Amino acid sequence: MRRKHLLALGALVLAAALAGCGFGSSDIPEDQLNEEATYDWDTSADATFNISRSSYATVVNVTNETVEVWQRDAIEGDNPVDLRALQYQYENGTVVNASYGNLSATRSGDRTQISVPEASGKVAYTASRSGKQFSTPVFTEGSHEVILPPGARVGIPLLSQANPGNWNSTVENDRMTVRWGNLSDGTINTRYYLERDLLIFAALAIIALLVGTVGGLYYFRQIRGLEAQREEIDIDIDYDDDDFGDDGPPPGM
Repeated sequence: MRRKHLLALGALVLAAALAGCGFGSSDIPEDQLNEEATYDWDTSADATFNISRSSYATVVNVTNETVEVWQRDAIEGDNPVDLRALQYQYENGTVVNASYGNLSATRSGDRTQISVPEASGKVAYTASRSGKQFSTPVFTEGSHEVILPPGARVGIPLLSQANPGNWNSTVENDRMTVRWGNLSDGTINTRYYLERDLLIFAALAIIALLVGTVGGLYYFRQIRGLEAQREEIDIDIDYDDDDFGDDGPPPGM
């Protein structure tokens, strides 16, 4: 029985190791790292996150030959980024992809370690996402910016949020960019709404207002009609034949 338990435990450890679940490291497939992508290398921020509907593209200034990136989940904690389309730009503008020998990425524990050719230039990658919220830990020091999808905005309380505070924004070609001047740690979190959502909310509010107004007028007219009927009934009652007044004492007196 004890031997069976040891064999089962060994099988679990082996399976976890093969899956890369926190034991050792796991290389990201080359075909995934070599996927084609186009990046905006002319960003002025030290870290730029360009968000689309189902993915985001990151461009980061390099200060070391190894860059560690990760993503943060409220339930699972820190996890490595399953990145793809890895590229590196030298200071002279030359761009290489992961097929170049000195550019690679490896998942190790709760981090993804990117090895770059030089401790300068910029590195870029793409990762998956979903929903109307984007969150990333600050893994490099300096200015940061998040470029929202077309038509997306932050700024209206309850509908949107941007953290940390002290941010500013600009809109160009229907895309809002949220910027932070200098960050060294913490987490960036943006929750946005689409401009078309405001039109939908406004239309629903107008419809609700019209329905409420029409309903209120209807019930008001119903009440006025009932009051008029009651007044007519009171008028039709004849009190002249009632045995009240000074016609004498009651019978038998």
